[in-house]
Amino acid sequence: MIVDPCVAHRSLLFTVAYEMLGSAADAEDVLQETWLRWADVDRSQVHDPRAYLVRAVTRQALNRIRTLSRRREDYVGEWLPEPLLTHPDVADDVELAESVSIAMLTLLETLGPTERAVFVLREVFDVPYEEVAEAVGKTPAAVRQIARRARSHIAARQSRVSVSRSEHKAVVARFVTALHTGRIQDLMEIMAPDVVFIADGGRLAGAALAPVHGADLVATMLAGTDRAAFETTAVWLNGAPAIRIESDSEQAAVSLVVENGRITRIYATSNPEKLTRLDKPADLTR
Repeated sequence: MIVDPCVAHRSLLFTVAYEMLGSAADAEDVLQETWLRWADVDRSQVHDPRAYLVRAVTRQALNRIRTLSRRREDYVGEWLPEPLLTHPDVADDVELAESVSIAMLTLLETLGPTERAVFVLREVFDVPYEEVAEAVGKTPAAVRQIARRARSHIAARQSRVSVSRSEHKAVVARFVTALHTGRIQDLMEIMAPDVVFIADGGRLAGAALAPVHGADLVATMLAGTDRAAFETTAVWLNGAPAIRIESDSEQAAVSLVVENGRITRIYATSNPEKLTRLDKPADLTR
């Protein structure tokens, strides 16, 4: 039985679209649009279905980005990518895990649409420059220049510290313990002095409207949470150990960036529209 290439490469195509958009819901829409277009293609003229479909998904994602950018201009508070429940083995592919992390997806938001597409296709999926050029409508020479700029932009802003899976899990566990004790000193000890807390409630859930900077302010804020009103569960989100927090009224997905045994970034998503994929692991692949 011959499997349609769009089905065979679905996980790859979803991962490309998700990394381009930071939204699983929008990535699914892009895949649906690509499927409809693929149904009308003369397959005898397609020599490499995988490459063809990656290009098609990229073009559809670029079209979707222009719509999303207008929507995000009106977004209330901070915008964070939609978190995905993932299998632990996603972390086995270090480059994939880093590319789909909440930290990286947030950083990719600082790139322009074409820069983001070039960076994702070239740096994450190792697509040849010529194919990237065809996908974004640029010359190969222009794509090489865009790729250099994007790499430089990302490198200047991302963490240079590599953290093992065991160390990340240990820090997450210590953070959960400190969160439940509610002691400011315990929270401050697990966080870097310049830690940043970023929350996304999308006006649909309680959340800080601007980033909170500094261990003292973040610890004081977290210590004020009603500890009897929530439960925490250790989960894998976007290829890394993370936390799912649930209360009677709402829930949140919390991802941490760890450097040198301390937390430098806390990403907390409580917008219910972004928490619909926390029960079934997403299939992400390169």
